[in-house]
Amino acid sequence: MHPRFNFAEASPSSYKAVAALEAHVQHSGLDRRFIHLIKLRASQINGCAYCVDMHVKEARHDGLSEQWINLMCVWKESPVYDARERALLGWVDAVTKIAETGIPDSDFDVLKQHFSEEEIVKITVAIGTINIWNRLAVGFRSQHPIDAVVKAA
Repeated sequence: MHPRFNFAEASPSSYKAVAALEAHVQHSGLDRRFIHLIKLRASQINGCAYCVDMHVKEARHDGLSEQWINLMCVWKESPVYDARERALLGWVDAVTKIAETGIPDSDFDVLKQHFSEEEIVKITVAIGTINIWNRLAVGFRSQHPIDAVVKAA
């Protein structure tokens, strides 16, 4: 896969607008754990290698466990996520896959048991923001960095 072009260089004003939205999400008051969950899960759904790589590294840096990170792609089958995380994961799935889910009332009903209306808006804006980043990175074939390979002894 080859990058198509650098979208930030092609339209600095568009990049700046999305970066401002990202800054809003980062300073919204949402728990960092929830921001990591949103970013990583949506990026998995959207098949964005660039963002999955970035958000796995950020989650590790912030002290989230390897098990918590690694099992997110199969969250429905794993008891590692608490009730709030599970409600949030269901919402991320429904919002990110809006064309196929229609965002059912059942997912909203579970979410509102754990989060206030203000938090739900902030969460949904965070989901929308990572979906924008994913569409830019996948659409323009952004390449994630390749880490140095550690060879077994």
